[in-house]
Amino acid sequence: MKLAAFDFDSTLMDGETINFLADAYGVGEDVAKLTAEAMRGEIDFFEALNKRAALLKGMSEKKVISICENLPYMSGAKELIKELQSRGITVVVFSGGFRYATNFARKILGFNADFANILHAKDGVLTGLVGGDMMFGFSKGDMLLRIQTLLKISKEETMSVGDGANDASMFELSAVKVAFCAKEFLKSKANVIINEKDLTKVLDHI
Repeated sequence: MKLAAFDFDSTLMDGETINFLADAYGVGEDVAKLTAEAMRGEIDFFEALNKRAALLKGMSEKKVISICENLPYMSGAKELIKELQSRGITVVVFSGGFRYATNFARKILGFNADFANILHAKDGVLTGLVGGDMMFGFSKGDMLLRIQTLLKISKEETMSVGDGANDASMFELSAVKVAFCAKEFLKSKANVIINEKDLTKVLDHI
């Protein structure tokens, strides 16, 4: 194993970043419904992301940063990443969520690189617009293939870990496909299923 790709929300972090933001802004129920539908693969990820970001229009960017720097990380996340890296494995994070969260988490958890979306802000408040690396259902697989090509790493040398429908594109390019406390859609694509909120369990399968 040379490369490990992780989802962030509900994988390395215990929850969905956008749901934490929405709860603080008073639009939690509407956003949570769209998040759940997108993660189950019931609605297009791009459409759901844009609708959810629009509901955050007007939220203070300072508040967003504060929330994203105080998210609860999954049990075993830091230990797993440290162990993988001690074995010479590069650890990357692909998130359909936001860089406010993943950039800060990289400092805490120690993974090598993060790829996520950006909530657009102007004059200190969110505009309701969103852009970035992970906008589509296929984005994670697309980015993983680029990294594999750049680092000359094969599918057989790659592991991916996630919980939602937009993680399926990573699985197609990975020999070890870990569905971690995942939705049924992703479990059907996996060859490793972990139902306990303890990321160190991943080490039993590599």
